[in-house]
Amino acid sequence: MLSLEDPTVLRAFRSSRSATPLLATALLCSACDRRGTAAPADANGFVDDTLRAAVVTQPVPNDADDPAIWIDAADPARSLVIGTDKGDSTGGLYAFRLDGTIDSARTRRPLKRPNNVDVVLGAVIGGETMDLAVTAERGTMSLRVFRLPDMTPVDDGGIPVFDGDKSRAPMGVALYKRPRDGAVFAIVGGKSGPRDGYLWQYRLVAGPGGTILGRHVRAFGTYSGKKEIEAIAVDQTLGFVYYSDETAGIRQYHADPDAPGAAVELAFFGQTGFVSDHEGIGIYPTSDTTGYLLVSDQQGQRLRVFTREGRRGQPYRHDLVAVIPVSALETDGLEVTAAPLGPRYPDGILVMMSTDRTFHLFDWRDVRRAIERRDASVTK
Repeated sequence: MLSLEDPTVLRAFRSSRSATPLLATALLCSACDRRGTAAPADANGFVDDTLRAAVVTQPVPNDADDPAIWIDAADPARSLVIGTDKGDSTGGLYAFRLDGTIDSARTRRPLKRPNNVDVVLGAVIGGETMDLAVTAERGTMSLRVFRLPDMTPVDDGGIPVFDGDKSRAPMGVALYKRPRDGAVFAIVGGKSGPRDGYLWQYRLVAGPGGTILGRHVRAFGTYSGKKEIEAIAVDQTLGFVYYSDETAGIRQYHADPDAPGAAVELAFFGQTGFVSDHEGIGIYPTSDTTGYLLVSDQQGQRLRVFTREGRRGQPYRHDLVAVIPVSALETDGLEVTAAPLGPRYPDGILVMMSTDRTFHLFDWRDVRRAIERRDASVTK
């Protein structure tokens, strides 16, 4: 089927001097919205249906890489985007307001090449409930832990990972809060690792003087050996962890280290269609069991959208439903939430890193419309 998601078709349509009216109509119709209205076209007749950010943040000094979202329960419109700037010695964790401006009071720098970051809400550690932001600091081979909303460091200088093996410098991190007991875990991926047991999982526990320590509980996860594993995301409700095995595909496991079959790979999908790197992953729920898995096709400068739920009899079959060009440039990390964040973002936001040192904030209503326009033209 001809589709605007196919770059080959688009190039052919742009360059062809003999494109038939039928071909042009087929291409344009795939970009029509549900009301049958065609998207605006440029001077060459090409439909520009790129998903554009509602807000672009102020730039960081060095190299933006990965975002997380902290939700202010008292006033969701005052929630924050926490983004990494991976400068080798002048990096930092930047706090952005939802209008894209930097909150300097809650920005933490300098850090030594912080790569990815994640946030957990309502963590219970040492009998105390708290919100935490955790980043993988490559320059110190550690996890750095900050308590929100003030971004107060609570890690006594850092939690060492990978037993100090510098060849496995930490890059990706995702947090999992286990529903049955509230235990919080950090799942860490590095620059390199073995074919099995690439990811290391640490339980966050109380240390002396209100600090937080990490206790290693398992190594898991298959690796293709092709590139590296950086992007990791956890479905808190369903208890699954997804990670990008770059240039190979997306893999799925149980997030709970004590779950039956926790060491067994549940799915390996998205193995075709990506230009090169499989990168940032986010999970947008539409119910307790349904929704979308969003994955950055980095060099394609687009978002690939899969079903969160499987098919009948195939619970781990994640179908591709949309491929969406985006304004963010060569996205490494992304994050998404379905939580209402005030009147500007009533259905939540998608945040994507961009190589111009910024983060792009997308209104989920715009993302939903893009998915609805495209789902009928994707080959499953």
